[in-house]
Amino acid sequence: MTALGQIAQGVRTFASDVAQGFFEITHNGFALVGLAVVFAAITLTARPDLRQTGEVKLISWLQARQIAALGIEVESGAIERATATNPKSLPKQQAAVAYWLSRKYRVAPEPLGALVAEAYDIGARTKLDPTLILAVMAIESGFNPFAQSPVGAQGLMQVMTGVHSDKYESFGGKLAAFDPVTNLRVGVKVLQECIARAGSLEGGLKFYVGAANLDDDGGYASKVMAEHQRLHLVATGKAVPTFVAPPAQSIPVVAPPLAPATGDKVAALASS
Repeated sequence: MTALGQIAQGVRTFASDVAQGFFEITHNGFALVGLAVVFAAITLTARPDLRQTGEVKLISWLQARQIAALGIEVESGAIERATATNPKSLPKQQAAVAYWLSRKYRVAPEPLGALVAEAYDIGARTKLDPTLILAVMAIESGFNPFAQSPVGAQGLMQVMTGVHSDKYESFGGKLAAFDPVTNLRVGVKVLQECIARAGSLEGGLKFYVGAANLDDDGGYASKVMAEHQRLHLVATGKAVPTFVAPPAQSIPVVAPPLAPATGDKVAALASS
């Protein structure tokens, strides 16, 4: 064999040895990684406290990285607190009401969609017309969930939180007055009591506005009933023009807590 052939053979042998060594190293390395993963999985299965701690640290690290990238604190579950629904997902009747109210009161249709859906749901349970409930909200607050009157009426339905604090206890306390859905539910409860006490829908609205002992309620009941009629027409598919909404009134609800009326009595009054 010539010298050149011997050199070539040596190079091939060297390359083969290097390749074999590299294979063994990587093979053993992958084996070690696999063993480490299996061991970690067994450890985490046997020690759920370690797994939980690791998950918390990982989430914290990911959030820190996201904050650094975006420059703001992030919270993936924030949407769960949002009072919003796409009106397109609602029944046709409810969607029509939500879009009409959105145009008139210049409020985003998504939160109105959620309020309309809730009004229809609670209206079915209490046997109150949902368009009446929405009309009260419209006249009371113009759909501002943070509205407050000089005398302390708060939220969408302008309930006197101090007077009706007992009704907020099951919702966690008086601060729940600023949760739109909670305020709606409490306001409907107060409205039920007022209608039952007065014996008529118009009389109940007078109680609701705190004018039960006055000769004049300032036109409050008429405004609510007019808006109620417009919303009823919208819900039945009629074309109803929108007008510039008058300034929202912050009118207190001062009716004392009463025993709730029966569903049949309230339904009869509401439909009269």
